[in-house]
Amino acid sequence: MAKLFRAVIMGPPGSGKGTISKRIAHNFGLQYLSCAQFLQDIVASNQTEAGVLVKSYIDRRMLVPDHVVTRLMLPKLEQLSGHSWLLEGYPRTLRQAQALNDLYPPHMVISLNIPYETLRERLSDKWIHPASGRVYNMTFNPPRVKGKDDITGEPLVQSEDDKPEALMARLRHYKDVAKPVLDLYKSQGILHSFSGTDTDRIWPYMNSILSAKLPGLHSEPHPPQTT
Repeated sequence: MAKLFRAVIMGPPGSGKGTISKRIAHNFGLQYLSCAQFLQDIVASNQTEAGVLVKSYIDRRMLVPDHVVTRLMLPKLEQLSGHSWLLEGYPRTLRQAQALNDLYPPHMVISLNIPYETLRERLSDKWIHPASGRVYNMTFNPPRVKGKDDITGEPLVQSEDDKPEALMARLRHYKDVAKPVLDLYKSQGILHSFSGTDTDRIWPYMNSILSAKLPGLHSEPHPPQTT
């Protein structure tokens, strides 16, 4: 790619950010970086100082503070400075967005607007293997044996955060925190919002805009069926 391209994707829990991010990264040759996965990898990295710090917040079911996330993310982005990339899960707050803008301002921000009922249905189908973090969707990615992890055979559980009451609270929190970030990017003229209930219905519009911003790159005409 002759010109570097930096993009951010935002959306509430269950909006399909990971699914769409991987599709964009694959089709347009972008490096994909999930903040949540990055932090999980740090926690798993043999009890490093950063891993212990991040784990201390996760164990208390607390969000990792802005200054900690930014201190970890910016060096990672520096490693990708020669590549075009897509960020998922960062920036989450206005403070994080301002820190990102200072060093690596994005060229495009994708916002996913998914109805509450769709989010509730998606997350009610989501089950996890607590020890490994493996995620299953009972409709689109079910385990081979109902209720059991494919690798260990151990029971799957549904996160308390994905139950309806908790989901509503998470959505309210997301809207409160995301609004100033989205307003910032809207004022910069780089925000593109996509609404819908099905990834494959949203994809053609997103693909069209990305193709215009990344001319000469090939995108699959018929993406795989997912939500």
